[in-house]
Amino acid sequence: MSILAIGLSHRTAELTTLERAAIPAGELGKVLHELQQTRHISEVMALSTCNRIEVYAVVETFHGGLADVTEVLARQAGLEPAALYDNLYVHYAGAAVEHVFSVAAGLDSMVVGESQILGQVRSAYAVAREAGTVGRTLHELVQTTLRVGKRVHTETGLGALGASVVSEALAEADDLTGKHAVVVGAGSMGALSASQLRKADIGRITVVNRTLANAERLAASIAEQGVPARAAAMAELAEPIADADVVICCTGAQDVVLHSGHLRPRAGRPLVICDLGLPRDVDPGVTELADVRVVDLETVRHRMDAAAAQPHTALAKEIVSAEVRDYLAGQRSAEVTPTVTALRKRAAEVVDAELLRLDNRLPELDDSVREELGRTVRRVVDKLLHAPTVRVKQLAAETADTDYAGALRELFGLDPQAPAAVASPSAAGSKHDQLDVRNGQSKADGEGK
Repeated sequence: MSILAIGLSHRTAELTTLERAAIPAGELGKVLHELQQTRHISEVMALSTCNRIEVYAVVETFHGGLADVTEVLARQAGLEPAALYDNLYVHYAGAAVEHVFSVAAGLDSMVVGESQILGQVRSAYAVAREAGTVGRTLHELVQTTLRVGKRVHTETGLGALGASVVSEALAEADDLTGKHAVVVGAGSMGALSASQLRKADIGRITVVNRTLANAERLAASIAEQGVPARAAAMAELAEPIADADVVICCTGAQDVVLHSGHLRPRAGRPLVICDLGLPRDVDPGVTELADVRVVDLETVRHRMDAAAAQPHTALAKEIVSAEVRDYLAGQRSAEVTPTVTALRKRAAEVVDAELLRLDNRLPELDDSVREELGRTVRRVVDKLLHAPTVRVKQLAAETADTDYAGALRELFGLDPQAPAAVASPSAAGSKHDQLDVRNGQSKADGEGK
């Protein structure tokens, strides 16, 4: 079983294609179940943001997993798989691990170094955990991914390149000091937008949302941070926009929410509209209105194309590369562990059988002598096995080119099914050493290890 990462992003697909492929939050659980029920996928999670849609899966085979994921994504987008292939990027095994770590570090973001992606990965994992599509492999990968992302942001200056897509979009709006902003959408992106507006010294904010209670909640939070704010229902959208200087749309709705009819003549007063929705929140016809400038994700992408050349990325990439090497070494070492355990189990069985034969042949042997013989034989076997079993784990960690587990099975005549039996939950002995998929963590290891 190996990790497969498949996706499309601002780097490989036009915004229109991303819009079609986006997975609405309410449908994410259904899509995950659909993916897990395919032939080649055992574990799966999906990351759907304003500029990327990615699937991370544990698959039996590369080609089978690729076909399964592509078929589901194409069906979600209403496209033929062949039409989607040109927009996809695919990473497998070690390359998939490197990609996931790079994504969490912000190296693959539209705004290089943005920290919002780390929370999005965490949220995607939580959804998959709730859907029951995460097992031990993805759990360990995601926990390591989150740690790597935090490390990059802590040890490098990458985060200074840009707080988020929101901050870069707002950069198109010039000086916002003392001005009026309208935030359409009261979700996490709306809250992030309000935070960036506050840093830009905005004068006041109106939060507009389909559910007024959610708008009121966000407005109250903004007011607590020192910026005057009020809430409005979506039906009243035209009223706050009339005297707004900047509008940020980030609803996550499947249809546009801001139309030309919502905007009255500006009489020479400029208005900047930041459309951060995927699919778009703003009707394309709005761009034709006088004194109105629309900044969408495509605009931000072109603005940030040069960010990857910043010197801060070098250290971040070094950290990611080192973490990938350590992770893969640990995985290779872990893969040989069941075989080592099976070998030790087999050796213990041989010792027990030989001591039983000794009992049958020398029944009159003194008990103290019998016990000392038993201890001596076990010590000899343990010492003989110690060096090769420790060394085989080290060798497995150092190289992926040799099947050391297979070599052990051949050398000692182990049943090929023995390692799997040792590693199975029923053979583990204690339920505390098994993965609690519902809680998304190994009870033995803990959340952050």
